[in-house]
Amino acid sequence: MRTLVTTALILSTILALAGGCKKNPQETPHRVSESPQTQTCVSAEMVSIPGGQFTMGDKDEPDATPHEVVVSPFLMDKCLVTQEQYEKLMGDNPSRWKSPKNPVEQVRWSDCVKFCNARSQAEGLKPCYNLQTWECDFTADGYRLPTEAEWECACRAGTKTAYFFGDNPSQLGDYAWFEKNSGGHPQPVGQKKPNPWGLFDICGNLWQWCNDLYGVEYYAQSPKENPRGPKEGDSRVVRGGAWKFSGDNCRSGYRYNENPGYVDVCFGYDIYGFRCVRNAPAK
Repeated sequence: MRTLVTTALILSTILALAGGCKKNPQETPHRVSESPQTQTCVSAEMVSIPGGQFTMGDKDEPDATPHEVVVSPFLMDKCLVTQEQYEKLMGDNPSRWKSPKNPVEQVRWSDCVKFCNARSQAEGLKPCYNLQTWECDFTADGYRLPTEAEWECACRAGTKTAYFFGDNPSQLGDYAWFEKNSGGHPQPVGQKKPNPWGLFDICGNLWQWCNDLYGVEYYAQSPKENPRGPKEGDSRVVRGGAWKFSGDNCRSGYRYNENPGYVDVCFGYDIYGFRCVRNAPAK
């Protein structure tokens, strides 16, 4: 595991204890105002992600060799799940930095999955997760965590640069909360500029749990269409960077992983959050 994140996680624990998708050329560029949006029981807008083929990965990362991927259309939460949304549905708020509009943090991967199922049931949708095996039914119409490929597709928003706004990190502060501008804690969702497809905080603020198990060599053996991660592994993929990490971690193709077991009720980390996705409704 990389020492950058591992060291930060240890420091975070101590503190806690102390207190893009390439659309077809003929398609019209996607804009959030033109996107179908779905209102849910937790008052979370969703943005329509068109799917398609894109180059996934980052040439500067040893575990992220660029390769072509195709993902199906899906819906994604416009913002990270907030503390008020989580508490309304689950009855508690595990976050360290409590504020209703802040993204919920100190959530384990399993907490996110349980939220997805509860949100599905509240809306009369078929839950995606088997809470005994943790397997995901990708044919269900309910909520789930994004696959790593879906997350990167949505983050890139049709771009091929290091960040969705270009290769120059000097603009990152306009779009993301990270170590240089966060003030030392997470910030309320939706304050920065969105990416070209209308997604707020898709990088920065909190690392975002993905559905996939992590495999350092998975990209070399993954299927081209709708890759969903290796069958086995000890950790899950997290993406996007966070409020206490460098801007380098906010690159669209930067990937990292965390063992879900590390994030328990006693040693929860305040750097992990999530957003939900759903399969696009059949036309």
